Amino acid sequence: MASMTMIQALRSAMDVMLGRDDDVVIYGQDVGYFGGVFRCTEGLQAKHGRTRVFDAPINEGGIVGSAIGMAAYGLRPVVEVQFADYVYPAYDQIVSEAARLRYRSAGDFTAPITIRMPCGGGIYGGQTHSQSPEALFTHVCGIRTVMPSTPYDAKGLLIASIENNDPVIFLEPKRLYNGPFDGYPDRPVVPWSAHPASEVPEGHYTVPLDKAVVAREGKDLTVLTYGTMVFVSEAAAKESGVDAEIIDLRTLWPLDLPAVIASVKKTGRCVVVHEATRTSGFGAELAALVQEHCFYHLETPIERVAGWDTPYPHAQEWAYFAGPARVAAAFRRAMEA
Repeated sequence: MASMTMIQALRSAMDVMLGRDDDVVIYGQDVGYFGGVFRCTEGLQAKHGRTRVFDAPINEGGIVGSAIGMAAYGLRPVVEVQFADYVYPAYDQIVSEAARLRYRSAGDFTAPITIRMPCGGGIYGGQTHSQSPEALFTHVCGIRTVMPSTPYDAKGLLIASIENNDPVIFLEPKRLYNGPFDGYPDRPVVPWSAHPASEVPEGHYTVPLDKAVVAREGKDLTVLTYGTMVFVSEAAAKESGVDAEIIDLRTLWPLDLPAVIASVKKTGRCVVVHEATRTSGFGAELAALVQEHCFYHLETPIERVAGWDTPYPHAQEWAYFAGPARVAAAFRRAMEA
């Protein structure tokens, strides 16, 4: 196996699928000759040709709308929205068309499209390059919502998404592209090569789209999280001295509810951590599910740590970001209550 960054793992997944399936096409803004703003598609056009990997106009609604038409005719488009913040012009196409196609056609048509988009903050991107809109998609019946936290999972989940016959929203935490991030911007960057999850098979493999993983075993409390916050939660556990069991959801919907229930029943405490805005964030759904299924096992109220209910600020990036100090404080509250 090779050691890969998340960028390299995603590129490898697309390379594998372009080679295995002639129906796979990849396009979006600057993804062809330029290789994408984060270089995730670098070299793919040169290898597979301009009819398989190509650029699209700056028109998110057109990119996703055309992908739906291609999918209905049998192709498997993988489209890139350059930043998750720019997906809103395509939201109607995703919700009204892609998500409903199988249902409204009684199964005669499907929409096997994968919509890749970088998400999250931590790169001083400001309010229009730092959003985490995952909850907007988990609310919609008919689509799957995925967010990996490691190169190994990123490749396996992306291949599984491309092979899936339903539309998949594939969110990529941009702060994790080149290495795990513990939430401390003033510390040296840790490369993926220093992390065991950077070992990635070079060929085809998949990670199931409905299975969470235990990123850290523990007995004191359960942390439900995903993306960048997996590593922030690990740092918080180390600093707080709390033996936290960290569940990396990987796929937000369909959710691996049995894994969530098993962990919370084991520890009796639960902290939900995500980077997105707190109000109506996916953490609210997680808290409701834990309350519904684990009420008699809970020793303390469920804690939530999230972004604030404001636009993502450029000048106050680290006051907004749900860093280790805020997560550790929630751990202590859960243990002391």
